Amino acid sequence: MTMCGIIGKAGDGNVIPDIINGLKKLEYRGYDSAGIAVLGENGYSSVKTAGKVDALSEAVTACRCAPGDTGIGHTRWATHGAPTDRNAHPHFSPDGKFSVVHNGIIENASELKKSVLPEDEVYASETDTGVAAHLLAFYYQGDVIEAVSKTVNALKGSFALGILCSDCPETLFAAACASPLFAAKGQSGTFIASDMGAVGEDAKEIYKLTNREIARLTKDGIAFFDADGKPIVKNTVSVQVGRLSLEKGGFEHYMLYEIMQQPDAVRDTILPLIKDGHIIRHEGFPEREFVRERLNKIRIIACGSAYHTGLVAASLIEQYCGVDCRAEVASEFRYSAALIDENTLTVFISQSGETADTLAALRLAKEKGAKTLAIVNIEGSAIATESDAVVFTRAGRETAVATTKAYSAQLAVLYALTLYLAREKGTVTEEQEGAYTAELLRLPEKIRLTTETVSETVTELAAMLAKKEDMFFIGRLLDSAAAMEGSLKMKEISYINSQAYAAGELKHGTISLVEEGTPVIALATQEDVFTKTVANLYEVKARGAYTILITEEKFLNREFAADKVIAVPDTADPFAVSLAVVPMQLLSYYTAKNRGCDIDKPKNLAKSVTVE
Repeated sequence: MTMCGIIGKAGDGNVIPDIINGLKKLEYRGYDSAGIAVLGENGYSSVKTAGKVDALSEAVTACRCAPGDTGIGHTRWATHGAPTDRNAHPHFSPDGKFSVVHNGIIENASELKKSVLPEDEVYASETDTGVAAHLLAFYYQGDVIEAVSKTVNALKGSFALGILCSDCPETLFAAACASPLFAAKGQSGTFIASDMGAVGEDAKEIYKLTNREIARLTKDGIAFFDADGKPIVKNTVSVQVGRLSLEKGGFEHYMLYEIMQQPDAVRDTILPLIKDGHIIRHEGFPEREFVRERLNKIRIIACGSAYHTGLVAASLIEQYCGVDCRAEVASEFRYSAALIDENTLTVFISQSGETADTLAALRLAKEKGAKTLAIVNIEGSAIATESDAVVFTRAGRETAVATTKAYSAQLAVLYALTLYLAREKGTVTEEQEGAYTAELLRLPEKIRLTTETVSETVTELAAMLAKKEDMFFIGRLLDSAAAMEGSLKMKEISYINSQAYAAGELKHGTISLVEEGTPVIALATQEDVFTKTVANLYEVKARGAYTILITEEKFLNREFAADKVIAVPDTADPFAVSLAVVPMQLLSYYTAKNRGCDIDKPKNLAKSVTVE
């Protein structure tokens, strides 16, 4: 099983530089190991290494990997088989004819070994991908398309495959089912990739492979086949290509660069949703009639940081729209009773638009007849394509594994959705909605101001936090949801055992973990519960905690028990999370930097979670 990045090229000339460059741009999908296989005049040349693509690049140079006109590459996030040279892709068939790279999970790999493939087969790796390579050789009778067809029909699960066959040295084959894989024509040849951004501007005519479809690529064109190997005609798709840039805008790390890009990400996201000072009925938002006459329940489904934005939105929607709304973890929702129907709006949030659990939850919601809305950052992604409606965040490419600007852009869409629903439900007046919209438009500038004003305090605190191994984040209501995001950022990149709790829950067990010097970071931006959160801060300080308060400037004249205060600009309560998250992102960044961590590529994590 892998969650990884795939790239392949059929061209005229040495494809190795393009494949290595593409793999570097795909490392956000995994960086436990990497490999490349090319077909040239003398057959295969292949290099595989544990570690990052830079290690592969060095190995390719050191062994003088022979050039070829056709090749495949892979960068891996390991879940089945250790991240070793042996388990790195590509994998080869026993007869050496086929080379395969794979993204996804072959759920019936063990069954195929027992019931289809010969019992005495010897597998060169611990991965499930080896089964696909063995099947190709098992079914091959001189027709590669036939062998690929039989192979993909035998596989269960999700997969995207890049395939080379030594009998067809100028041809690249591909197939996909439920895992992202694109094929494209460019000026220098044809390509396959998990993300067309790895190919960049050379990707012109772009196609998406689905439903076990097969592609045969040569330098001059692409032919498509259905799962049974019959020729089909496919239409091009609109994909936000751009370039997965290797530049960091002058910053040391992508994460810091992307934190500083948040004002632009929020501004670019909200402007298309606003006209004449009011939230418009965007084509992705549900119809007015549905909102006014039928809508009685909302479920927001996501994973990780996207789930945390859903928690914020669920609280706001219930408060301002009077509609039953819950945020649910996608991996739980997809196996739940899912008590939803045609009067339910289900909202699915994913930066990549390919998150496996969120996609499965979307399909479940559609089976139940619920209205589906996707909030994603990538055009042409599976969640965007399969949802009834979609609103795109305009965060641009996000390279660091720990999300920052995509999180803020998702929140911005959810704010606008909340205001639209509240206005159409009649729970806020048009004047109130307009006032909130005006404050929403001021948010990008206030985010920019926050990055400037908190920097000195944050860097000072980070030097102290870097020496700690445990810390807590607390808050109430919206601040509780924001605390979860702050805690996640800290543990993701600094590897500190960081936990978030609703502040009122401290006395129900957690406070027993507070010792002398334990950092406790409290968020207090909500007027209604400010004094309650401060009371909790006094409780942990009395037990020796080092207390840090993140609040708004308007509360600085209040009393609180904080060793250090970080103040963000004032804003309306619903939007305060968007400002409070910035110092927490920066705290995590500088803490991780002080600890010498690999900030952009934290251990055991990947940007796009395309397997369950």
